[in-house]
Amino acid sequence: MSNVKLAVIFYSMGGTNYQLSKWAEEGAKEAGAEVKVLKVQELAPESVIEGNEVWKATVEATKDVPVVTSDDIEWADAIIFSVPTRFGNMPSQMKQFLDTQGGLWATGKTINKVVSAMTSAQNPHGGQEATLLSLYTSMMHWGAIIATPGYTDPVIFGAGGNPYGTSVTVGQDGKMIEDVQAAVKHQAKRTVTVAEWVKKANQ
Repeated sequence: MSNVKLAVIFYSMGGTNYQLSKWAEEGAKEAGAEVKVLKVQELAPESVIEGNEVWKATVEATKDVPVVTSDDIEWADAIIFSVPTRFGNMPSQMKQFLDTQGGLWATGKTINKVVSAMTSAQNPHGGQEATLLSLYTSMMHWGAIIATPGYTDPVIFGAGGNPYGTSVTVGQDGKMIEDVQAAVKHQAKRTVTVAEWVKKANQ
């Protein structure tokens, strides 16, 4: 049984990154971790959400998911982020959350958190890698330990071969084009394993 505490933190407008987060939860639990699935605070006006049926349905589907707080970051040994790409960057909702963690950062409470990230876009070259790197840049400032999947398992190639983190293409029908479930679960298990190494080294 692992003693790793993992926070899976997502932002999802169409449901894809919520699904990725649930698969990450499954993989991490299979590895014995204690897991919290958490969402960042929505910043878009309710009137805009109401005008988009898919967005509205996602808000409804995730209404019982807790909103992440600084306490969750402090609690976690490891964090997996899951976000859609926005012009090659993370969404403003995730950026706003990260930008409010200065208090934790200033007191050294983000140091040695083991982190990994996943993303989605509407085409195969829609900025997935740049989005993951935008998250990892913040994590370098945190003093976190970035645990990418690399090419550590054949399932990475089956999911499109992104060594930075699992990425998926979402079709116009809102469905994922690649089969990434196995890659997500592998990435989650790898993140938990690296976090176990770090915890043992610090004991």
